[in-house]
Amino acid sequence: MYICLMYSSELIKGTLKTIVLTLLKEQGRMYGYELTQKVRDMTDGKIQITEGALYPTLHALEKSGDLETEKEFIGKRVRKYYKVTMQGSATVKERVNEFADFVKTMQFLLDIGPETGNAI
Repeated sequence: MYICLMYSSELIKGTLKTIVLTLLKEQGRMYGYELTQKVRDMTDGKIQITEGALYPTLHALEKSGDLETEKEFIGKRVRKYYKVTMQGSATVKERVNEFADFVKTMQFLLDIGPETGNAI
């Protein structure tokens, strides 16, 4: 029997932009559903991004200039691909550094040993 523990939506909400920007920087370009599946697969289902959370995030990142879109016609359907802009590359670096510092601070604050990942 396989039990999958998912993280709370509160934890994911605060890191969603960082996750999206990082994946797109690494992968080049992706469409929405592809992003959700990649995150789910990479985390063994611990992080599952809903469309209701993903698309507003993508639109906000596009509006801020961190992402741009490309449309591709597949039969009668249009698929919208997202990719990181030059500005977005700088943003992802800032966000990843900020998150890494946040994790260190939380480990200290909660007295969590980095070698075990569990509370002491």
